This record gives sequence, structure tokens and C-alpha cells, in this order.
Amino acid sequence: MASDAGDAWSAEEREAGGSPRVIVIGAGVAGMSTGCYAQMNGMRSRIFEKHVLPGGCCTAWSRDGYIFDYCIEWLIGTAAGNDAHQVWRELGALDGKTITNFEMFNRVVDETGRSVVFFNDPDRLERHLLDLSPADARLIRSFCRDLRRFIGIELYPFLTAPALRTVRERAATLRTVLPAFRLFWRTSATPMHRFADRFQDPLLRRAFRNIFFQDPEGFPLLPYLFNMASAHHHNAGFPQGGSLGLARSIEERYKALGGEISYRARVERILVEDGRAIGIELRNGRRYYADHVVSACDGHTTIHGLLQGRFTGPRIDKLYNDLLHRPGTLFPAVVSAFVGVRGDLGPDRAHSTTYLLSSEDAAQLPGALQNSLVVQLRSRYSDGFAPPGRSVVHCTYFSDFAYWKALRAVDRKEYRAKKHQVAAFVRNFLERRLPGTAERIELVDVASPATTRRYTGNHDGSILAWKAFSEADDIAAKLVGKDRMRLPGLRGFSMAGQWVGMGGLIRAASTGRFVVQYLCDELGCGFTASESQGGEPWHPGKLGRLPQLDRWSARGDTRT
Repeated sequence: MASDAGDAWSAEEREAGGSPRVIVIGAGVAGMSTGCYAQMNGMRSRIFEKHVLPGGCCTAWSRDGYIFDYCIEWLIGTAAGNDAHQVWRELGALDGKTITNFEMFNRVVDETGRSVVFFNDPDRLERHLLDLSPADARLIRSFCRDLRRFIGIELYPFLTAPALRTVRERAATLRTVLPAFRLFWRTSATPMHRFADRFQDPLLRRAFRNIFFQDPEGFPLLPYLFNMASAHHHNAGFPQGGSLGLARSIEERYKALGGEISYRARVERILVEDGRAIGIELRNGRRYYADHVVSACDGHTTIHGLLQGRFTGPRIDKLYNDLLHRPGTLFPAVVSAFVGVRGDLGPDRAHSTTYLLSSEDAAQLPGALQNSLVVQLRSRYSDGFAPPGRSVVHCTYFSDFAYWKALRAVDRKEYRAKKHQVAAFVRNFLERRLPGTAERIELVDVASPATTRRYTGNHDGSILAWKAFSEADDIAAKLVGKDRMRLPGLRGFSMAGQWVGMGGLIRAASTGRFVVQYLCDELGCGFTASESQGGEPWHPGKLGRLPQLDRWSARGDTRT
């Protein structure tokens, strides 16, 4: 493999055989997963990452001793005994870590202060909802009855690539699915907004849409029930160390397997010779060669940037020439405001609350797509996110990427002013909801969708790429199952990550497993995977040195 000095394999070396050489573009969870499984299967791999940290969107940054954890709100696979957990064990993602589990998924509060708590326990949830609105007893009992049924189902098909599943594996899936087929069919065919609109209580009509903190718009009942049931099993907890902690653990596992990551290494194009990917060229002109190239970065960048749009087909064209530009096809971008506070905010407060905003309040949030603000007490999620005697709060809302992109491109001063507007709103809002908070706020750090795009490359700043349960979801499933994560007319190349496997960290991780399984099948060798044996207790020092993303913050009323 090419060295940092720019040496490349000669033609003779590339033809000489030996262990297959794999280049991976992007050190997000999918890219590092690909690298780990490649190393487990006797391949030699190297990952190239444009940023200084692993993880992609699964990241964090710091300021004045505070750690601003950006990504994980819950992680499927934190309990033992299922496929998702096995993937995390193989990747070393949970090595030495404790898991925080919450008794509720989320709380929703309206403008008057009236609230509903979405407990993960269906019995407790049912009692609570019936107390709030006896008139809605039939709908409440129906939802909780379905939640009880989902709690009894364990279905996590994350171990084997769809086209490679054996008859035994398919039969095992059928044994799980068939008894609950009507449940799956009905809850996947019932949009949440249609279900919620049937409630007589106005709070419940709005609150059910926001179980996932904000309304993803277009989701059916099934994912809400699935994730609440997982949380009830403690299989949707929060791992110690958070988002960057997860990424660092996978990075450590990858390096222990003999893999190599090059940071500050932006790939400019994928080298193709006679219809086969043979390597990459970095922005600095250096070239590196491999037997197989895997792109685990932004899908549009891969198709129309690194490959100049030369290798497409009906499915790729549908995704990137049509659906990518349709409103509502991508999961929305977010604005994040992290707030550092002296002292605690009270042990009895919910870890996560969605506040439904009046039209007047929502109008003060630049680029807001919905009338809501999510407030999470991140210090409750994991130790080390705030200095001793302090707390960190994460406030988010769905926002329009185009709004922030235009601001930053045309008027940087106005762009910064809108960030200050977000910080001022959050400060005043927290004071109204949690009196006495404002005077204890030490700093507010705001990241816009333009920030997400700049540091991760994700199209339109979308963290989760294609929206689940959409036309794009169906096409992406065929990219994995029918196309084997390959592009038409291009050999020696695969795509991994959320642009083919959809959003969610476990799905991203599983695409790395699938890519290597398909590669092993092509090479005629058996796929193997082993669990990490790492057991050293996790500690915040493992996060390493964290960057300050924008060198911007608001302290009190002073710009810095």
C-alpha cells in the first residue's frame, strides 16, 4: 500500500497476489466497521478521513471543559442477546462501558405547561395516559396493547447481508415474523400523524408525533413501538462516553486488528482503470492503490464527485437525480445549542423534553421547520460531559439547511448574528421554563446545519440521510440486497453507510459487515468475525483531544 511519502504499489505488486488490499473512504462508524471486518478476514485495509476525528456525525467537541455530545440519543443493541449487540461486541464499541437506561422515552410539554410522559413500560404508560384523557381510552389501550406485543418480539437482522442469508436464517426470520405479521403490517401501514389525529385530547394529538423528540413526518407507528419496546428491554440505552466514545472504541478495535487510519486526508477522486476501481487520489495529489475501494462517505459526493457521475443506473439515478431534490425525502438537518450551566438542574427533571412552542416563540428560531424545541439534560446521560459542579444541556430543533447555507455564503456577519439569536432564545426560554437558570449559564455553543455539512460532508447537513419508510428506503434496500452495494459497470468498488443502509448507527455498522461479506463471497473465502476481548474500564481520557468546531460561542451577552 502507498506510504505517506506518496509511494504506490507498482503494477507488478498489484498483480502479485497476497492479501487483498482494501481502501476505505471515511472513518465514520460504517467506514471503521468495514475496516474492522476486512482485518478480521485477512485483508489489509487503510481508512482515509478528511477530519481530525473518527465518527463522522457520531462525534463531539469541547469548550472550557464541557463536552458537547452531538449524535446518540439512544443506541439499539446495548443489551446482550441480539444481533445488534453482537455487532457492537465485534467492533469493540461497548468495551468497558456502563450503559445508562431511562424509564421514559421522552416528555412533551405544551405552551401551558401541561405534559405527557412516554414511559417505556406499557402498563405505566397506559395508566398515565388514561389519567390525562379518559375520553381517549380506546386509542390509548390500542397503542399500549401493541407496545406489549412488540416487547415480546426480538428481531434484529443485522448479521448477514440480505443476498447471502441461508435457508436456515430466512426460516428463523419467518418464525419470528409470521406470528406477528398482522401486527407488523398494520403498524407499518398506519401513519403516526393519522393515528395521532384521532385523539380527542389536543395535547395527545400533538405529543404522540413527538415521541422521537421532534416529528419526523411520515413515519408509521411501527418504529415508535419498536424503539420503545427496545428501551423497555434496556436495549436502547446510552453508552458511557457517548457518540465520540463509541467512535473511539471502534477506532481502537480497528487499530488493534492491524488497520491504519490517515486523518486530514481528503479524497478527491476514485481512480478507475478499465471499469475497475484501483485506488484513490487525495486533494494533495498523492495516489494510493488497492484491490478494492469502499466509499463510506456522503452518497452524492461519492456518485457525482469522486466518480464524476460515470457509474449510475436506474436506482442510483432515481435516488440522486430525483428523490434527493424532493422536499421531505432526506431526514431534516438540526440546529444544536449546547448550554454550560453552573450547578445541577434538579434530579427530578426528565432527561429529555420536547417543548411545543407558540407561533411567536417558534418565529424567533432561525430556519425552524416545526414549532418545537427539544431540551436534553446531557449530564444525565454519561459522566464527564461537564466539569465538576456543572451541567450541560443540549437544545435542538429541525431546521432548513438552505436557510443556513445561504446565510453563510452571502453574509457571514448575519450568519453569526442568527447564531446569537439562537443562543439568546435558548437562554431566555430556559429561564422561563427553569427559573434561575439564566444567571448560571456560562456559555452557549451553537452548531448550524451548515456546520454539519462542513465537517461531515453530509448532503444538506442531514444526519440520517434518506428518511426511513419512504420511496428512498425501498430503493436503498435494493442497493444492499439486489446490487450487493455495488455500482453498475464498476468492479472493485462498494458503498457502505447510511446512504445505502439507511440511517441509525447499528444500520451503518451492519453495512460494513455486509460489504466484507459480499467481498468474501466474491473471493470465494468464508467470512469470519470475532468479538473484541477488550475489557479495560472506559474513562473520559479515551476521547483524546477534542476540537472546537466553529471557534464561536456566546458567553452571557458577550461575543467571542
